Amino acid sequence: MTTATIRAGSKLSEQVHDFVRRDFEPHYGRRAEFESDDLWKQLLDLGTELWLDSGNFEEVGSVWTREFSALTTNNTLLNEEVQTGTYDDLIAEAADLLSGFDDLTEREFLLEIAFILNATHGLRLVERFDAFVSVEEHTDLAQDVERAVEYARRYYAICPERFYVKIPFTPAGLLATRRARQEGIPVNHTLGFSARQNYAVTRLAQPNFVNVFLGRLNSFIIENDLGTGDYIGERATLASQQAIRSLREGRGFDTRQIGASFRSWEQYVSLAGIDVITAPPKVARQLRARKAELPPLESQLGQDFAPGVNDDVDPEEIGLDTLWYVNEEVVRCVDALGEEDLDSFEPEGLVDFFAERGCGDFLVRWSEEEVATSAGEGKIPRLANWSSRLASRTIGLDSLMNLAGLNTFAADQKAMDDHVREVLERTGARQTR
Repeated sequence: MTTATIRAGSKLSEQVHDFVRRDFEPHYGRRAEFESDDLWKQLLDLGTELWLDSGNFEEVGSVWTREFSALTTNNTLLNEEVQTGTYDDLIAEAADLLSGFDDLTEREFLLEIAFILNATHGLRLVERFDAFVSVEEHTDLAQDVERAVEYARRYYAICPERFYVKIPFTPAGLLATRRARQEGIPVNHTLGFSARQNYAVTRLAQPNFVNVFLGRLNSFIIENDLGTGDYIGERATLASQQAIRSLREGRGFDTRQIGASFRSWEQYVSLAGIDVITAPPKVARQLRARKAELPPLESQLGQDFAPGVNDDVDPEEIGLDTLWYVNEEVVRCVDALGEEDLDSFEPEGLVDFFAERGCGDFLVRWSEEEVATSAGEGKIPRLANWSSRLASRTIGLDSLMNLAGLNTFAADQKAMDDHVREVLERTGARQTR
């Protein structure tokens, strides 16, 4: 089956749309019915929108108050729900629906099942909490502009009132985000790690939201014995917030900064005042448990935290500056792209454009061996494998963390796809190849 047959408005997409929404009964505007908490209201008063990073109904319910407005899900979080067997019946039903399209390849079949699972879970969260929900595309689409845009259209059509579409920071993802935003599709551009990444994607694609996965940055320092890791991610997040705020004020963009991948309650305090905080319910509960002992929260915008690295560590040797400085080379590249017909670019051409202008560390052309090395490491890179490239500035620490994050999500997506295969084989709904 060709890509054209599963475009928004095709017979397949319309049947899937109706299947996903068949029991959906939203109650928009009911967040005021939830209890209020003055701790969370302090953050709202400082200009910080509150989200939770979870798709678990019980976990979300343990924290949710009227001050919270959105939920972020991803391949990892949805996989946790799918592995419990909660959606096994839905998988079998979806397979029955898709069986009417005999020319679907296995890859296309699994993409559709993943879409159905993500959209259904997102709608259930909307029903329960009246939340805006960020739904994430299958990781197979991270390098595929056309399909990423098509699935963004289809996610948005499922619930235009509440869905944001998560598209990851890759060359193809940047181009897909730009096209989706031109069509008015709200995009949460995810897997960002630095001010310069978010500056570039904001200028070139104007997503609704950009991210810094700050907890993973701190963990990189800790797990590589480079220091305490204190304030690495926080500093990157505040620097990115400043860059995004400057673009809002100077160019009229609407993009907002999300602080993501929280690991501790202290990060709420350190990042009070940023546009959006999304944290796991566990971390939110930790902050709430200390409510009585906390002084009033104050905005931390403009803070320049000292990074927790050992005295014998040269920050530039490991590329820490790529996290919080929007260097002139990147600015010049983005300026130059403004003179080009960016909508005619392919992902490889975008990589070439940056490389030819001295920014090859920003959008990196990874070799198959490097991708495999990163995948074997997990979400936190091992410095020993990358130190020479970081020191030589052929890669940035932000781009390395981005590769690791994408590989981690891809591994969790594969685990979810494998579970789908097991269900289909057990039920006889479809023989996978």
